[in-house]
Amino acid sequence: MPTANSERPIATMTFWDHLDVLRSSLIKMGVAVVVFAVAAFLMKETLFSVVLAPRSSDFVTYRLLGVEEFSLHLMNTGLTEQFMIHMRTALYAGLLLASPYILYELFRFVSPGLYQNERRYAVWIVGAAYVMFLVGTLVNYFVVFPLTVRFLGTYQVSPDVANMLTIQSYVDTLLGMSLVMGVVFELPVVCALLGRIGLINAQLMAGYRRHAIVAILVVAAIITPTTDVFTLFVVSLPIYLLYEVSTVIVRWVHKN
Repeated sequence: MPTANSERPIATMTFWDHLDVLRSSLIKMGVAVVVFAVAAFLMKETLFSVVLAPRSSDFVTYRLLGVEEFSLHLMNTGLTEQFMIHMRTALYAGLLLASPYILYELFRFVSPGLYQNERRYAVWIVGAAYVMFLVGTLVNYFVVFPLTVRFLGTYQVSPDVANMLTIQSYVDTLLGMSLVMGVVFELPVVCALLGRIGLINAQLMAGYRRHAIVAILVVAAIITPTTDVFTLFVVSLPIYLLYEVSTVIVRWVHKN
């Protein structure tokens, strides 16, 4: 009899059986996203109190930094714009809230085909990836986005030129930067995997540090919504710190 540590589980399901299981998992994940999205949609005031919080000096980040009082006034320019923004924001919130269940369903689907030690690694990898995505989203919400909004939203070339920001521009920037920063914060997880299989090591990463800085600046320039130096610096700094953290993690992986 094969053991769980040395052999994969014996397949007893046909290809079509696997498709049925996958379809069932996808339906469950879709239902979970819809339920959370509908709940977020119905809680409109709570949802947008969170989304719109960084537009005024009452936001926690501004209070901690001692930023002088300000408030950005957003405007709507389209007939259906506010409703569509409400729908899109609720859907993003639904995906974010349902993501633990989505990961659980995906793991349930693939785990029967894994070795026992592979399952253990998979749990750590998926868990770390999820946590780092959340950390990236929170860093964007509490640091990168507020500083970007404060600088660009109040910047004027002349007192005679008033800023008229649309709600669509504000929300699109917030959601887009949250998604990008969440993906960027997966860097330590990716580096740990590459280090685990021997494709990279800490010495290699340290030797290519200057090249990495140039690449980080290029990536930051691509993902930032504007081309000003301030926003470029605000986005580049967390990514560079992630690179240094990844170097430490890869060194630890090799030692263990």
